[in-house]
Amino acid sequence: MGDKLNAHAIIIGPEGILAVNACMLFSIVWALWKAEKNLESGNDWVMLVMLVLFAASGRVLLDPIPNIQPVTVVVLLVGIHYGIPRAVLVATSVTLLSNFVLGHGLWSLYQALGWSLVGAVGAFSANAIRSGSQLNLNRLAAVSAISALSFDFVVSLSALHSIGSENFLPYLIAGVPFDLLHLVGNLVFVAWLASPLSEVITRHVISPNQVVVREVASN
Repeated sequence: MGDKLNAHAIIIGPEGILAVNACMLFSIVWALWKAEKNLESGNDWVMLVMLVLFAASGRVLLDPIPNIQPVTVVVLLVGIHYGIPRAVLVATSVTLLSNFVLGHGLWSLYQALGWSLVGAVGAFSANAIRSGSQLNLNRLAAVSAISALSFDFVVSLSALHSIGSENFLPYLIAGVPFDLLHLVGNLVFVAWLASPLSEVITRHVISPNQVVVREVASN
C-alpha cells in the first residue's frame, strides 16, 4: 500500500518530466519577477544574482531539450547592459552552479570561456543593439544566432582532449543539428525574454553619476 502511494515510484516519462520542469521554471520566473518589483532601483549586484539563478535554473530544468537554455541570451544581455567583467562573472557562475547538477569537468572551463566571449560580444555590440532602454530586436536576434554557433564551437574544442584532430571535423558536422537547436532556442528567448528582461536590468544599472553621488554621500 505504501509503495502505491509513494510519489517517487510514479514514472511519468520524458514528456512528463519536461512538463514538471517547465512548471518549475515558470514558478522561478514569477518569483524572481515579484522579488524584483520590491527592489530599489540601482541594486545591480542583487540583479546579477537573480540573473545567475534564473539562467542556471533554466539551463538545468530545460536540460531534457538538447541545447535549449536561456544562458546565452542572458549573458548577452548582461554584456550589453553591464559590460565585460560582470558578463564574465555571470557566465562563470552560471556554468559552475548548473554543472554541479548536470556534471562538472574539463568541459566546464570551455563553457565558461564560451559564454564569457558571448558577454564580450554583447558589450562590444551594445551601441548597435541598445538605445537607452530600447533594444533593436532584429540585431539582437542576429547576434544571438552568431553567439550560439560561436559558443558551440568553443565548447567543441574540449573534444580535442579525447579525440584526434583528424576526427574533429566529423565531430563538428555531427553536432550541427544541436548547434541549430541552440540557434533556434536563442531566437525564441530573444523574442520572449529580451525586451522585458532588458527593462528590468535597466532599472538596476548604476550610471556614473549615481556612483559619484554615492561616493560623495559616503564621504
